[in-house]
Amino acid sequence: MCYLNYMIEKAPEAKTTDRIAAFLVNPVIRDAIEKVNNDYLYWDKAKYHVPEGVSAEDFWSAVKFSRYLQSRFLKFPCCFLRFYETFAIREALHEFDMSFGGSLSSGSAISERNKQYFLMSSIMEEAIASSQMEGANTTRKVAKEMLRTQRKPADQSQQMILNNYNTIIYLSSRKNEPLSAQLLLDVHRHITEKTLDNAENEGRFRTNDSIVVQNGVTGEVVHNPPSWTLIESSVETICRFINEEKEFIHPIIKAIILHFVISYLHPFVDGNGRTARSIFYWYMLKKGYWLTEFLSISRVIYRSKASYEKSFLYTESDDMDLGYFLTYNLEVMRKSYAELQQYLQRKAAEENAFLEFRIPGINERQAHIIKTVSEKSNSILISRELERTLGVSVKTVRSDLEKLVQLGLLEKVSLNKRLFGYAKSNAFEERLREIRGN
Repeated sequence: MCYLNYMIEKAPEAKTTDRIAAFLVNPVIRDAIEKVNNDYLYWDKAKYHVPEGVSAEDFWSAVKFSRYLQSRFLKFPCCFLRFYETFAIREALHEFDMSFGGSLSSGSAISERNKQYFLMSSIMEEAIASSQMEGANTTRKVAKEMLRTQRKPADQSQQMILNNYNTIIYLSSRKNEPLSAQLLLDVHRHITEKTLDNAENEGRFRTNDSIVVQNGVTGEVVHNPPSWTLIESSVETICRFINEEKEFIHPIIKAIILHFVISYLHPFVDGNGRTARSIFYWYMLKKGYWLTEFLSISRVIYRSKASYEKSFLYTESDDMDLGYFLTYNLEVMRKSYAELQQYLQRKAAEENAFLEFRIPGINERQAHIIKTVSEKSNSILISRELERTLGVSVKTVRSDLEKLVQLGLLEKVSLNKRLFGYAKSNAFEERLREIRGN
């Protein structure tokens, strides 16, 4: 259950009159309306963009009327939604279609050698941030170490992060399947394993209406989810909406709608937000937006959690107008992609540095391992982690690691009774110079 910490100002009741309709053909008022619509401002900000000679209330009525005229409507048993594709939304969708269909191997992008390494790092970031949004209390460093070493979670927060991590990997393998109630339940079961007060609620729709979303400061109820009796029919309608293409809706918009409707329906006792974001991720992959795997979207949402929560409140308060939620999520995707580009620029510089670890008799995977321990002297490498990073079998990874042990570059370190890792040897620098012959 998500606790919202922000309340919003109630907008005045909108009117539809001939005078309000006439505003839409007035050049000055129309330009102001277009500006408010492209930024998709709610009343609390739109009222500061009112042209001279027009009341704030009338201007807001004109804004609402313009949006309504251009809206498309969607009906689910749990809610009746509308959305309007502004010029800004269409521009963002085109930008993503061009960018997310690009290649990570071209230009300054990430090389094939590092794709798997960055993919696993991105999945870790996504799992950690999505859990922190829902109250997981642990640091990124501790969480990443737990995931890298495959250590058993020490508390519920770490269990939440491990669940999210496993769920993302699970969904990547199910991206070719249609959406079904069973898939939704399976995702929830993966996400909530060992974290709910009652384990019977894992992978199970709620069976009462005791769940509410409250303001975290005042305790005021800000969302009463639809009746549990509507869950089954709503999920069936959601699945048809996703699986059937009766009318074209841009896939990214459909993914965001899916995120919102699941969150609004609140079909589970807990874990609704994490489930909704995971299903968004699944649908993006399903529709071919493979770059989504490399974006830490939840990390950006976590940093702007207030705006994330407000986008829900604005939508509900403004007659289920999804424009607020669409605009917010598209901006999150834009920021996530910008961060990816910054990373790629850093990696391009690191590619050159990698060349110094290309030593005769050392293969590319082993060179990657040498570079890793050289840059992170205190790191402990685990064969299972490297299996994912390097994209080869555990047997091959262990052979690479043992070769480096034999060369005196690594040494084995016992982690527990059954698990051991590999660390930089005390003679690493000396042996590296000898192997290089200088």
